[in-house]
Amino acid sequence: MPYKEREINKMYYTMGEVTEMFGVNASQIRFYEKEFDVLQPKKNKKGNRLFTPEDIENLKIIFHLVDDKGFTLKGAKEHLKNNTGEVKENQKIIASLEKLKDFLLKLNEEI
Repeated sequence: MPYKEREINKMYYTMGEVTEMFGVNASQIRFYEKEFDVLQPKKNKKGNRLFTPEDIENLKIIFHLVDDKGFTLKGAKEHLKNNTGEVKENQKIIASLEKLKDFLLKLNEEI
C-alpha cells in the first residue's frame, strides 16, 4: 500500500497567513471582524489575532457574498444572519467543486 501524506490541519492561523490566503490587507480583515459578529478570532497576550478554521470558513463566506455575489456589507450581514445553515452548506459545495476543478485541471495537464 503506497504511503499517502495526510493533510495537515492547523488549529490557528495568524493574521499574515489569513491575509495571504485571501490576498487582502490586514486592515480589511480587521474591518470585517468589527462588522460581522461571526468572526471572533482569539487574541494572544500580545494582542495578535489567531483565526480558527471556523473563522476561515466564515471569512470565505463573507468574501463570497461581498465580492462574488455583490452584496453590500449590510446585505451580507442580514443574509448571513437569516440563512446561516444554507450559506454554510453552499460554501461547502463551492469548496468541493473548486477542489474537483483543481484535480481535473491537474489531470488534464498530465495527459
